[in-house]
Amino acid sequence: MISLLAKILIPNHRQTALPAVRHAYGMLCGMIGIVLNIVLFGIKLFAGILSGSVAIIADAFNNLSDAGSSVIVLIGFRLARSKPDPDHPFGHGRMEYISGLVVSMLIFLMGFELLKSAAEKIFSPSAPIESSPAVIVILLVSVLIKLYMVMYNHIIGKRIESAAMRAIATDSLGDVVATSVVLIATLVAKYTGLQIDGYCGVLVSIFILLSGYAAAKETIGPLLGQPPQGSFVDEIKRIVMEPEEIIGIHDLVVHDYGPGRRMISIHAEVPHDCDLFAIHDVIDNLECKLRDELGCEAVIHMDPIETDDDITESTKQMVEQVVKGFDPVMSIHDFRMVKGPSHTNLIFDLVIPYCLEKNEGDIRREIIKKIKSTKTNTLYQVVMRIDRNSI
Repeated sequence: MISLLAKILIPNHRQTALPAVRHAYGMLCGMIGIVLNIVLFGIKLFAGILSGSVAIIADAFNNLSDAGSSVIVLIGFRLARSKPDPDHPFGHGRMEYISGLVVSMLIFLMGFELLKSAAEKIFSPSAPIESSPAVIVILLVSVLIKLYMVMYNHIIGKRIESAAMRAIATDSLGDVVATSVVLIATLVAKYTGLQIDGYCGVLVSIFILLSGYAAAKETIGPLLGQPPQGSFVDEIKRIVMEPEEIIGIHDLVVHDYGPGRRMISIHAEVPHDCDLFAIHDVIDNLECKLRDELGCEAVIHMDPIETDDDITESTKQMVEQVVKGFDPVMSIHDFRMVKGPSHTNLIFDLVIPYCLEKNEGDIRREIIKKIKSTKTNTLYQVVMRIDRNSI
């Protein structure tokens, strides 16, 4: 249904990188989510009243909160598209992330309320629930509808890179599990007479709370500043390394101000003896290409590298071997040699990925010790800067 409506209602629906197309997808999915959740609320509330099941009624109000979540996501998409202003020069794209965070908070609130109701059901049992074929059919239909919502929110959320829509997909998946548990409780009561409605209500609330946690994690990451996706980094590398004048790259930093509003800075290594005007033109062209192909504003810093000094190159290789011997995930860049009458300074940046949890002081001391113990006629002094923000 989503694909058909997108073809009908969204011009250029395949070009999801375009802000207008992305916004249209968000509005369309949000509206459908509101309609489906309101329908689910109505039929589940009817089934809950008919059967007297607190778990079904709780699940119904959970769907009503999901409709409210879809409204919040719609508002988030609308606000995120607002143009930059003097107070927000980088735009309002993060409003989409904030809307997803608000959704997760609502999920938490609903989960705690349902947990309270289920606990009261356990400690103060009421009349046994009544099941009927109509109630069972309603619950089965609800599961199928929620599975469809999981599918389209996940697919479209991934297609347009929307953390808010992925949060909605996570919430819907929790609803699938919750409704399935309610269905099991209803069937158990029907065929065995066991009243496990309150206990199943507790399980439903726990699944809702877990969904809230997953949704919050999905949206807090971009707000705090999470690492860029590997595929995005690979595309940057591919584009920047295309010209033969670029020898290497490092110190990539990505600032995410919301979908379609990313700024990057990167250091590009170039031969020290290259023509300054020519390499400046190459850098300008790369910045334009990154903007056109990846939709991000780029600033590229030039790092001149010694390419025809055999001693510098062999010493650099020696240092790289020492570093890789300590741990293969580490690397170096910005290597320079400053020769003096009594010793030679080796100046470089040591890249330590965040996944490596070893103590920086221990790493520094061990690497300097190994470099100085290298068999050579030159006395080395190591000037090393630790870098944890590089590619």
